[in-house]
Amino acid sequence: MILLAFTASLTLGAAASAAIADDAAHGPMRFEDVFSLEMAADVQISPDGRAIAYQRRSADIMTDRMRGAIWVVDFDGSGHRPLVTGAGDYSSPVWTPDSSRLVYLSNEDGRTELRMAWLSDARSVRLARLPRGASQITVSPDGTQIAFTMFAPARGIEVDIGLPERPQGAEWAPLPRVDETFAYQSDGIGDLPPGASQIHVLPIDGGAPRKITSVESGSVSGLSWTADSAEILFSHAGQAEDGFDFRTAHIWAVRAADGAKRQITDLPGAARAPRVSPDGRTLAFLRTYREEFSHQDNKLYTVSLSGGEPRRLLSDLDRGVAQAEWDGSGRGLWVRFDDVGHTVLAYAGLNGGLDRITDRIGGLTIGRPYTTGMFSVSGNGRWAAPLASAQDLANVGAGQRRGAARTLTDLNAGVLGARDLARVERFTWESAADGREIEGWIAYPPGFDASRQWPMILEIHGGPHTAYGPQFSGQVQLMAAAGYVVFYTNPRGSTSYGQDFANLIDKDYPGNDVDDLESGVDALIARGFIDENRLYVTGGSGGGVLTAWLIGTNERWRAAAVGKPVINWTSFALASDIGPVIHRYWFGVTPWDAPEEYWRRSPLSLVGNVSAPTMVFVGAEDRRTPVGESEQYFNALQIRGIESRLVRIPETYHGIADSRPSRLLYKTGHIIAWFNQHGGQEEAD
Repeated sequence: MILLAFTASLTLGAAASAAIADDAAHGPMRFEDVFSLEMAADVQISPDGRAIAYQRRSADIMTDRMRGAIWVVDFDGSGHRPLVTGAGDYSSPVWTPDSSRLVYLSNEDGRTELRMAWLSDARSVRLARLPRGASQITVSPDGTQIAFTMFAPARGIEVDIGLPERPQGAEWAPLPRVDETFAYQSDGIGDLPPGASQIHVLPIDGGAPRKITSVESGSVSGLSWTADSAEILFSHAGQAEDGFDFRTAHIWAVRAADGAKRQITDLPGAARAPRVSPDGRTLAFLRTYREEFSHQDNKLYTVSLSGGEPRRLLSDLDRGVAQAEWDGSGRGLWVRFDDVGHTVLAYAGLNGGLDRITDRIGGLTIGRPYTTGMFSVSGNGRWAAPLASAQDLANVGAGQRRGAARTLTDLNAGVLGARDLARVERFTWESAADGREIEGWIAYPPGFDASRQWPMILEIHGGPHTAYGPQFSGQVQLMAAAGYVVFYTNPRGSTSYGQDFANLIDKDYPGNDVDDLESGVDALIARGFIDENRLYVTGGSGGGVLTAWLIGTNERWRAAAVGKPVINWTSFALASDIGPVIHRYWFGVTPWDAPEEYWRRSPLSLVGNVSAPTMVFVGAEDRRTPVGESEQYFNALQIRGIESRLVRIPETYHGIADSRPSRLLYKTGHIIAWFNQHGGQEEAD
């Protein structure tokens, strides 16, 4: 198996070299195209609305990394130019209030610095060295201070076990890691070092960062200055006294001068993303209630900073608000939310009403077609955001409250413009479970002919409380380029259709979401161009759960690729980095109090029914759905004599496809190769 994987990688590399030599040729998307893709991320409009800065992210084929440069384009689309470029990675552009400069992060040769660039001449200076990085950078309204979060280490647990003194020059094994809570690991990081992220402040002209908080546990997010530049509001969630439960969060204010702290909200549930109105009198924030559902949508609230009861805005909107920013007039808020697979920018007046501006926000992931997004607003009613489609990743978009959204850049014209991409079509059907309408999308192979019979891949999203949409996906495009009709869907449990729809699988997952998927495949087959003998299924994380469930309950599948799944809910709940809070919201009971319920919902309970050849793939360092889940399933398949393959991607956490460009190719290439090996291209040209 190792030899086969190595040979496949050599073959792909040889194909890539040959194709690069013929770069200008048209045709379907190719594997090497992934290294040429770019996107506009962290799109930030200047306070005066005249210019837009963004991180231009591109793949480096030599380092196999996504790198960022900072570019600027004028609001009218002119003057598209680089501001900060080089051999490093440059990110997190933040405007100063006078719109003349940008604060940003620079990472060169593993060294992180906070820097400032002048828009007029691209001059750049270092403000501070940040050996442990930084995030959530924000500049005070008076332009004199910068606030950000940075990890501050603390002493770990020390136990005197009577060790003798280590002789000078002796090389002993590392000390044991000692933990006394379950907050000891996090996917994407691994073992968590002792300490916590703290708020730091820095003069705008640079100097030594000064720590102003002393958080002992949990996370700090949503930094927002008060109008007088005296305090920083933030949300504190997941504290030890709350059982590290991130559904409990309160908003606090900390004084920049001396670190004096006061609590702003004390509401059941979580209050996050504080934003202070331009006049400094009103706080807007996002809130989830103290409920035990597996999914909670964010609600938008405002409250007077002088006291009073919070007031909910948009009470008629049955969608979760992901972001809210004050309009410069203070008479309303710009909001972002997902709606039926699209990410929407809208304007909400304080006295009612909701004006939808655009539903084309997204394009911030290369791998799978998830809804994503962000936006920024100026002080004079202009906005900027990443705009995308099923045919392209994020470009810089801009507009005003009245008028159409405009796309200002075309970053991938040179590569995607030379490719015959899969056409993506919306498709709906009625679920066999209850007649409910379910939505999905069909990606047609280039050169699609409806009179032919085509192999089909059902691609299932993770979460399960997330959503796919008509977004660009490198994985979907490469599968379609390989000659497959790709069918991806939002079964019940998905977000963007309202909280009730998401919670149709509450305490019952997998459940009728399986019927939604099977019904969708039946409806697609009924259109006449799908070969019923060449049906394939794959998905990752929550999609891996459902893939394993489908092949354990139906023999229609020619082959399957089960990605980073939960196979045994008991072992997951006791080993995942989020496992210790899963039992409360997804089961309502611990595994030792109801082992039969955990087993009933575990795909491992159905492995005795599986007949489809099955590949299992996982990141070798996954802490979200730990590697042992995939290994349990693979070993069970091997014991049963089912043709199976285990693919472990080294040095990789849960997010495989968007961690490094090559990992998207490893994952997608192995899926396509497995399906091809099992009849997927038996009628290929």
